[in-house]
Amino acid sequence: MTIMGMVLAVSIPASMRFYESIQYRQAVRDVITVLGSARYVAVNTGKSQDVVINPKTREVRLNKKRTQLPEGLNLVVTTAREVNREDEGVIRFYPEGGSSGGGIDIERPGADGVRISVDWLVGRVSQERYATD
Repeated sequence: MTIMGMVLAVSIPASMRFYESIQYRQAVRDVITVLGSARYVAVNTGKSQDVVINPKTREVRLNKKRTQLPEGLNLVVTTAREVNREDEGVIRFYPEGGSSGGGIDIERPGADGVRISVDWLVGRVSQERYATD
């Protein structure tokens, strides 16, 4: 019984960290997917597409599709001033393939972060890890 208690005491916190790590990685993939989809739709329909990011609610929107990121993540959005909305950042993708440019930093408390960048010239979406020290 004592051994079982010790195993549980060690495994439960480890499994929680593992679960949080999976959620974090999935959130990064979700944001990259939304940005890539916006570029694809803009190029194929000939109409600009706005990806709206609300850092307070951790919500990313493309048209009517909403992606809710997990609690505990910190979002920092850098976008062009002329396309922003109140309390929200906007990354606009143009029919020619370019974008307004910008970036989204996704951080876990006490851990590393990922910077997702959108190139203004060709609309390319890339990611880079960084330490939050």
